[in-house]
Amino acid sequence: MPSLFSKIVNGEIPSHKIAEDDKFFAFLDVFPLVPGHVLVVPKKETDYIFDIEDADLAEMMVFAKNVAKVLKQAMPCKRIGVAVIGLEVPHAHIHLVPMNSADDLNFTRTKLSPSQEELKQIAEKIRAKF
Repeated sequence: MPSLFSKIVNGEIPSHKIAEDDKFFAFLDVFPLVPGHVLVVPKKETDYIFDIEDADLAEMMVFAKNVAKVLKQAMPCKRIGVAVIGLEVPHAHIHLVPMNSADDLNFTRTKLSPSQEELKQIAEKIRAKF
């Protein structure tokens, strides 16, 4: 059965896409830690990030790096935090989180619940920096 992220990649579930190429897809987290929280996923469904082939994992990190650079321009912050948790959805993914303090990368705190309109505006703001 396809994962939630595979359904997003395939357009079966709507998302606020940030970037895409032939192997990877980046979109806004709908329950972000902070505004601008982006998820980067491989299009090929793999549960555990360290099961991804070495070359593809390297390409995924470069893809995430390019998204992070644009994200930092769009969402002013001190850093873009990077996290791989992998417990919530059985599909490898990288979290890119605009950070001004270490607490911005605290996955145990309550997530935000922005409206679809707010997410749309944030996605447009980020995509405009590409």
